[in-house]
Amino acid sequence: MTAGGGSVGSAPATATGPAAWAAGTATTRDLLERRAEDHKTGLLFEGASWTWAEFVAECRARAHLLLALRDPERPFHVGVMLENHPEYLFHIGAAAYAGATAVGVNLTRTGADRARDVRNADCQILITDAERRAEIDGHDHGVEERRIVDVADPAFLAAVDGARSLPGPDVASAADPATRLLLLFTSGSTGDPKAVICSTGRLAAAALFHMGIGREDVSYNAMPLFHGNAILACWANPLATGGTFALARRFSASGFVDDLLATGATFFNYVGRSLAYVLAQPERPEERRTRLRACFGTEASERDRAEFERRFGVRPTESYGSSEGGVVIRMTDDTPPGALGVPPAGMRVEVVDPATLEPCPRARFDDDGRLLNAGEAIGEFANPDGAPGFEGYYRNPAATAERIRGSLYLTGDLGYRDEAGFFYFAGRGADRLRVDSENFSAAPIERILGRHPGVRLAAVFPVPDAATGDQVMAVLQVDDPGAFDPGGFARFLAAQPDLAGKWAPRYVRVTDAVPVTATRKIDKKALRAPLWEVPGVLLRPGREVEYRPLTGADRAAIRAEFAANGRSALVPDGGADDPGWTRN
Repeated sequence: MTAGGGSVGSAPATATGPAAWAAGTATTRDLLERRAEDHKTGLLFEGASWTWAEFVAECRARAHLLLALRDPERPFHVGVMLENHPEYLFHIGAAAYAGATAVGVNLTRTGADRARDVRNADCQILITDAERRAEIDGHDHGVEERRIVDVADPAFLAAVDGARSLPGPDVASAADPATRLLLLFTSGSTGDPKAVICSTGRLAAAALFHMGIGREDVSYNAMPLFHGNAILACWANPLATGGTFALARRFSASGFVDDLLATGATFFNYVGRSLAYVLAQPERPEERRTRLRACFGTEASERDRAEFERRFGVRPTESYGSSEGGVVIRMTDDTPPGALGVPPAGMRVEVVDPATLEPCPRARFDDDGRLLNAGEAIGEFANPDGAPGFEGYYRNPAATAERIRGSLYLTGDLGYRDEAGFFYFAGRGADRLRVDSENFSAAPIERILGRHPGVRLAAVFPVPDAATGDQVMAVLQVDDPGAFDPGGFARFLAAQPDLAGKWAPRYVRVTDAVPVTATRKIDKKALRAPLWEVPGVLLRPGREVEYRPLTGADRAAIRAEFAANGRSALVPDGGADDPGWTRN
């Protein structure tokens, strides 16, 4: 499963946008106001708790402070550069009251890149702490010293105390559903993160997705708050229903079960490979003693979802969605193995040829489940009516334009659709491969490689061929790379009936750790950069599915072949889609 959009997995909310808001649509401030006299516990964090009434008072107080700091000549953007912490949520609520935009700063970015994100997002105020601030000191972040707020500063805490009894400020823009409330950065798993616009009305609409979760539930979140999944798929629901939100500072696989027990969690959300990390922990009898009754996420393998259900007694619910919000695909009870599911009622989703925008033919399979017409069936997920629901990327008109064709919204993700109408994920746009004039994509190969009993994670991506087009490279995460059996792996591949002839990887890198983003998505950008110039790579030298270690002599021969053909063996900064990498 995938989060889609080259970004985060997020809540399967109804598509929304400035053109979609009808008169009277709720805003996030409206939802907070409904909780203003609610004395039920609304937030749990590291042994501390706040009622919803207390939570709203904290938000209102900080809204007054933000308004006092504001430069009215600049966009009212408030960068929040913190780990998961109550101050993060207090400032989202403050932005909702003040008519401001909270910008979740991606902490996985290095100092210079992170400072550039802050500057490019036009942050005029920065909410942070001493440790996080030190990481961007000396870099041009564009925020004046007097508008940098340390949440541990006694002066700041005293100002909050003085404003805590004030009513919420009366700001007209806070009542407009189209007011920009959040900039949610995409995960950056295949390129630089982009700032997705989320209006205050869209967040309020996301809260309508309940999954049966309500006021008596405790929703546990360990995903980073700068990512849409945490806000849209977990926090929005308690805000709407008056349930309890249990916040973890960061994701911890070893602490997961203890957190569920300590908070009494009945629901949690996840993204990427989080379940795989949890299941890699030793099995404990306490796993069956939690109060869990539901969980929602994206990109867990079928094997991991089944194993989680066996161990915890709860079947994870998956969905395809993105921070951009233009396409949603939900798993149903009759969804075939390996499929994403179908769109919700009222939403049209197509698989289109990105060049012609015409619908692709339906996928055809042989008796072994092999996709027979990948070249024509795989296209881009699109919503013919979805453009009004996409609120755009901030200060990135070129990236925004890539998503829009009239009323059509293009996700940037690849997939195909079977005759029964079920959709399948085929990879990101950068996961397209062209081997010997045959077009296909990465995700179907990853699903096959993931069946190998020794493989915990599999990532497939294109690398350049010395003559023309691409070759297939796979990175496999295993427990003990030294014990990996190339012969056994080759025999496994040869026995897979749905592995098409050109899908077998030319290069296989075996490792015990695959780099992931903060949301536990595989970081293919980092994997692809070194290509085969790293230890632990196996080579399939001929057409037969056989592997041997790649030697120094092999690498020298590969470089010589590239030189002879006038091609570069290095991936340019833009990756496989960079024009510097000629794709014939």
